[in-house]
Amino acid sequence: MPNILSALIPIFSLILLGYFFKKIKFPAYEFWPLADKLTYNVLMPALLISKLKDANLNAKESFYYILSALLMIFIVLLVMLVLNKILKFNPKSFTSIVQGGIRFNTYVFLALSASFFSSKGLVLAAILLTFVIPFNNIICISTFAIFVNEDRFSFIYLFKMIFKNPLIIACIIGGTLAFFQINLPVSINKIIFTLSQAALPMGLMSVGFGLVIKEMKAKKLEIFVSCFAKLFLSLIVIYLLGRYFSLDKTMLSLLIIFASLPTAPSSFVLARQERGDVPLMSSIITLETILSFFVLSFVLSF
Repeated sequence: MPNILSALIPIFSLILLGYFFKKIKFPAYEFWPLADKLTYNVLMPALLISKLKDANLNAKESFYYILSALLMIFIVLLVMLVLNKILKFNPKSFTSIVQGGIRFNTYVFLALSASFFSSKGLVLAAILLTFVIPFNNIICISTFAIFVNEDRFSFIYLFKMIFKNPLIIACIIGGTLAFFQINLPVSINKIIFTLSQAALPMGLMSVGFGLVIKEMKAKKLEIFVSCFAKLFLSLIVIYLLGRYFSLDKTMLSLLIIFASLPTAPSSFVLARQERGDVPLMSSIITLETILSFFVLSFVLSF
């Protein structure tokens, strides 16, 4: 594993660069939402297909690796539900706490996986995304349905939300190519590879654009609970599960990185779309992004 700071600093520097560009409105404020849309719908799917199509991993080890992540998310969710019963959060606020506690930043995860473990790390990260993204979507959309929008929930809506996600579609395509050992034409491979090269830098700068530092104020208990669940409880649970399933060092390290990630910037979009607590969600995203640098520096040093 390379020096921790030498791997983390370039990634978080790109996030800060995106925030700086936002403050000086370069190249224009309207550019970054469109760039993020391009990254999410084209560049990142190209990266996932590029890495997954050549994947060839031990099925048994991969099963326990994926199971560890899914169990961790489920256990953390249960703890947050218990805390909600005790502390009685506002229902809208609780949906933001849940998103902050179980969702993760895909761009940062892929960047860190590549930085620490090169191509193998990217493949393992992409495999995890295939299962974790739909699982998280089901939980988050169900949480909004139960706590805020009882009248809007339907299985058709849930199905559409999951399977119109371009990252899930890319994971399915890449996994199918790998499973059936389908070789794409050289020209298509080159196009996908070229697009994939721009995914992480653009994605990380878009994360920086999404930071809203001035709103990090009210509802301190809610912010604390969400950050505690995401950056402390998740770490403890994933480490114990990884050791229990005797995962190899690479898989365990990737799971620790996964558990130390800030929540996804798209949590803000879902909170706004589903009538959740948008200001609280912005505060959680920003604080977790800042804290995750220090948490990752600490845990990976061991």
